[in-house]
Amino acid sequence: MKISCRRGPRRGGKTVLRLPDLEHAQSAVLNSLGSPESRRSYEFAIRNFVHWYCSEPRLALNRIVVNRYRMQLE
Repeated sequence: MKISCRRGPRRGGKTVLRLPDLEHAQSAVLNSLGSPESRRSYEFAIRNFVHWYCSEPRLALNRIVVNRYRMQLE
């Protein structure tokens, strides 16, 4: 599954933000799980995070962004 964020036009003309590191991490996590139920649950959680991440402009995927997401979930 290709992970990307579609955004409107920005300065510099870049409209698509690709997250190859996140895609690689997702594959590594999902491939390490033995249970199909665990895979579905983790994939659902990762998709929710990516949807949230793409819903607002972000400069970088880092610990601060992940902590903001965690705070929103709490």
